[in-house]
Amino acid sequence: MWIGGALFVGSLTATVYVYAIGWSAARFARPVLWPGLAANLAWFLAFALHHSLFARERVKGWVARHVPDRLRRSVYVWIASLLWFAVVAAWQPLGGLVFEQRGTVALAAHAAVQVAGLLLIAASVAAIDALELAGIRSGSRPAGLQAHGAYRLVRHPLYLGWMLAVFGAATMTFDRLVFAGLTTIYLIVAIPWEERSLERAFGEEYERYKAKVRWRMIPLVY
Repeated sequence: MWIGGALFVGSLTATVYVYAIGWSAARFARPVLWPGLAANLAWFLAFALHHSLFARERVKGWVARHVPDRLRRSVYVWIASLLWFAVVAAWQPLGGLVFEQRGTVALAAHAAVQVAGLLLIAASVAAIDALELAGIRSGSRPAGLQAHGAYRLVRHPLYLGWMLAVFGAATMTFDRLVFAGLTTIYLIVAIPWEERSLERAFGEEYERYKAKVRWRMIPLVY
């Protein structure tokens, strides 16, 4: 479980490095738009397919028969982390620059957006069990719904924080834009499935929470 947790953290660290360093230099690469875009999309769909399959009752039943309870979350994290490593490691540079902001005020504004996103991610993780998220600690959902702190802003503040972090770059290369777009679309598509699971787990308590916190991911929009 601890090795799986290390893979989870390592995959996120690799993402930060590639996003901040690798894709900054990629704007000078020779554009290979369509072949690279197709390859990147294929790897990302493999990651998304894993999430979809593990959400199906038939697959959940198969896993329950073959994997001990305390290791189920860890198995999911192992597979997801390795697939995410593959997405990042196999990413084909697309090249090109969408925009580049200059000037102290513009740079400070973009930095503020990204820092706000990171803080929102940290606050969201702090409100739940970070060790269980990483597959290190096994256990069932808490008796009460976690609906405090950042979860009073939107129902999925972790996703909002991610969107702010990946779209907030002052230098938006085409690689960063495609990555931000793919991951955000994936999160938007996944939200209804996740909320159906939460409705089954918490029943009327979650219905009351949805009535109180109207927006799923983006205040006043979605």
